[in-house]
Amino acid sequence: MRIVFCGETFPDAAKVLRQTLPTEAGDEVIVWSGDDLNTLPTHIDVLIPKMHRVDAALLEKSHCRLVQQWGVGLEGVDLHAADALGIPVANVPAGGGNADSVAEHAVLLILALLRKLPQAQLNVRNGILGAPTGTMLAGRTVCLYGLGAIALPLARRLKAFDVNLIGLTREPNAAKTAEYGLSDCYALEQKQACLKQTDILVVCARLSAETRNSIGANDLAHLPPGALLINVARGGLVEEEGLISALRSGHLGGAGLDVYWQEPIDVKHPLLHMDNVIATPHIAGITLDSLHDIASGVAANINSLRAGLPLLGVSNLQ
Repeated sequence: MRIVFCGETFPDAAKVLRQTLPTEAGDEVIVWSGDDLNTLPTHIDVLIPKMHRVDAALLEKSHCRLVQQWGVGLEGVDLHAADALGIPVANVPAGGGNADSVAEHAVLLILALLRKLPQAQLNVRNGILGAPTGTMLAGRTVCLYGLGAIALPLARRLKAFDVNLIGLTREPNAAKTAEYGLSDCYALEQKQACLKQTDILVVCARLSAETRNSIGANDLAHLPPGALLINVARGGLVEEEGLISALRSGHLGGAGLDVYWQEPIDVKHPLLHMDNVIATPHIAGITLDSLHDIASGVAANINSLRAGLPLLGVSNLQ
């Protein structure tokens, strides 16, 4: 099988996949830069996008048998074009090491903002002792927007910090409230009432046409002054200009971001030059544990394709 990674982001992915695929199969794993369609390798069996747009032109040129996402999101793939060409598109559902890794990273961002970690590091270098003064996580109200695979391990970790945990979801019910250990669970129609009592909003919903920009300027305005926003899901869930304005005005106390509207984010983007923003390069799910879990899921579908067996995680359009 000839397997082609699109793009040079997430550099360890190809190595881990090579280690996971059966040696005797003799699979060829290629990393293609994605810069020039004319340099695309030929005779491709599996195309793996890594934050690379897979449009109709790329699908037609590749003649691939499967587009396999390295992880959960499929928003970068033209599903309608793939469906018209008869090319299945599959993902690896969030869970296991990936969900746990993202949950831990969300906690990292929360604590780093509350304890003003960048300023603390600067103070050490400048010989300043005993500052800055941080804020405890205990006793804060944390809202999980989106109650899925990532929110569950995050909820379990946050409860250990003695927070008041609430949820915002499309379909709240008693079972979710109990499973996630929530004190309250709000429907999207009750968003404003939910946000008014939220000290820390953690975005962990799925990006879709319905959820794009679902946290807008008006929603941010309903958060209490000094509230924090954490996004470990997808940049498009939060209105970009609204977030910038809320941070500049000081209404938002800070933001912890691992995902962006265009990736990689422009190094001149205003968010990267704000003192109240901690930004990481889409690494929430990138740990050795999660990479091996994802590689196992990807390899399982490659082996199924090889054997003519049903594929897992194929999109709903197909």
